Amino acid sequence: MNVFIFGISGRMGCALTEAAAAKGYTVTGGFDKIAHPSLPTFTSADAIDVDYDVIIDFSLPATLDSVITAALRKKTPVVIATTGYSQAEAEKIRKLSESVPVLRSGNMSVGVNVMLELVERAVKALGEGYDVEIVEKHHNMKADAPSGTAVMLADAAAKARGGAKYVYGREGKHLREREEIGIHAVRGGTIVGEHDVIFAGKDETLTVSHTALSRKIFAEGAFRAAEFLMSAKPGLYSMRDALR
Repeated sequence: MNVFIFGISGRMGCALTEAAAAKGYTVTGGFDKIAHPSLPTFTSADAIDVDYDVIIDFSLPATLDSVITAALRKKTPVVIATTGYSQAEAEKIRKLSESVPVLRSGNMSVGVNVMLELVERAVKALGEGYDVEIVEKHHNMKADAPSGTAVMLADAAAKARGGAKYVYGREGKHLREREEIGIHAVRGGTIVGEHDVIFAGKDETLTVSHTALSRKIFAEGAFRAAEFLMSAKPGLYSMRDALR
């Protein structure tokens, strides 16, 4: 499998190139404003002149149009792991999925995607007497907040609950409402990624947690997603589809 990586010179780009070599896949090039030391690197989608069977995107929302151009040119599947998209950009991704298979996820970790199912089950089992709060922690270079994973976890809880109101952090006087889901972001140091979903009830607290110890887990998940897409029809998929 020939792979083209958007964000090839970033932290995840490096993790992906290492994982590809271990799996026997070939990274033919990438897209980034910083040139990769040993692989063809492009800053314009129109200039891409290497072969690829699948695109993996760990870049920035601003790169989306280039991702779409590259995917449509060769009708190749796309794994989108970039977060922080606007509603208009999300609609572009949905439109792209009408032409090629697209798997979009705010987190490529297998463990996190199992966590999503655990959160849904916990909300249903615990009932309305438990408040849900989400705390996510990432390195000081992460620009978007809350993380895509935190939003996915909130969405999972809200789905199981039948709807919810999201509150991003708290300041001043604010009595917690029953339907709220609190989402809190921490940025500092080199934290790869930590997520806690807290279920706070009367006289007890249950916490479902996930800690990423290395970016390797995201690379492994991205290739699992890519392998799934190679035999998929055009459509918009999630990591749950790949894991099934």
